Amino acid sequence: QVQLVESGGGLVQPGGSLRLSCAASGSRFNFVSMDWYRQAPGKQRDLVATITNIGSTNYADSVKGRFTISRDNAKNTVYLQMSSLKPEDTAVYYCHAVVSSYSGSFTLLNYWGQGTQVTVSA
Repeated sequence: QVQLVESGGGLVQPGGSLRLSCAASGSRFNFVSMDWYRQAPGKQRDLVATITNIGSTNYADSVKGRFTISRDNAKNTVYLQMSSLKPEDTAVYYCHAVVSSYSGSFTLLNYWGQGTQVTVSA
């Protein structure tokens, strides 16, 4: 079992910055990837950024050059550093983890955080 808890959301003006954090806890686990998604009102939940267990990263085109995803040394926390924020970045941001299990056979499990609101407005 893995629990994900996001923090760091809030209200920021256009051009400002925020750093989101996602803390993972639970028993032993192996992360395949940790990701950030976002969902604006009336929109689909879209992938924003992902980081794999070996540190490779990918970003949505809309945030490239502005957002950075990273992990801490213990690989139990993922961050999303957001800069040059735009009103269209306004959404609920969700942490997501893909975890591998080796209980007799290989399987992948998905976990979601509760979400944190980011509002970009003048």
